[in-house]
Amino acid sequence: MQTGQIIKALSGFYEVQSGQQIYRTRARGNFRKRKITPLVGDFVEFESKEQSEGYILEILERQNEMIRPPIANINQVVVIMSAVEPAFSLNLLDRFLIYLESLNVQGTVYLTKTDLISDELYAQIKVSLDYYASIGYRIFAPRTAFTAETIAAIEATFANQTTVFTGQTGAGKSTLLNHIEPKLNLATAEISKSLNRGKHTTRHIELIPINGGLVGDTPGFSSLGLLDVTSETLVDRFPEFREIGQGCKFRTCQHVMEPKCAVKEALEAGQILRSRYDNYLQFRAELKDLRPVYKKSKS
Repeated sequence: MQTGQIIKALSGFYEVQSGQQIYRTRARGNFRKRKITPLVGDFVEFESKEQSEGYILEILERQNEMIRPPIANINQVVVIMSAVEPAFSLNLLDRFLIYLESLNVQGTVYLTKTDLISDELYAQIKVSLDYYASIGYRIFAPRTAFTAETIAAIEATFANQTTVFTGQTGAGKSTLLNHIEPKLNLATAEISKSLNRGKHTTRHIELIPINGGLVGDTPGFSSLGLLDVTSETLVDRFPEFREIGQGCKFRTCQHVMEPKCAVKEALEAGQILRSRYDNYLQFRAELKDLRPVYKKSKS
């Protein structure tokens, strides 16, 4: 029996890296009965007589697990946001970031297509992203999207990490990876002008070795629901709310109608980005409208 990490999943097969070798495997037969699905990033025990044929026997304990995209044991997530085509959206960015807060990973934002916008619009976006940097997120927003200096800076964060690239469809995830590692030659596509969104060019999930770490390019999407969060836990997904909220009168303050709320006071004082608070209220409303789905019993 050997141990390794799944680095690619496609059509029921899993490529497992063990040492310097890569083995093509399938999940053992009882995984389906046990309702176990191997994920890219999983550390596994497997057996293989040949590199082209083997079986995954057991999945080792996961550090964390993303729902969308389905990938495990991540240290860093780079959210790729486009300045234009598709249009920059703080609402979508906040949806990504509140999801990442549940995974205990480093959240990083990379802004692309900055060379296609005016100095005025760039300055507006940069002011917002500077706020995100102030609350702990790593921000890359070069005025020219893919400078050698910026590419080197983000590549330096990969060492000894499993990094996932995610974000808007058409925002330039694969383009950025091609600049980081030109040998990849990942497929890219133009966005749809009529729909203001990109075409999906990444069809599967794969971890690629770059600069001493593993980097995943994952399928993008043009919209994102609220994943793995409830109306009760939402407030804790905003790091600045967690910190400032310690000064609220009530320990369970939700920062909406409660008196002597430190978060609302900070908002009025300009210490909290207005769009962050507005998005928080919108997300609360969305979560309250969600209804549980009850399946009929087969008995």
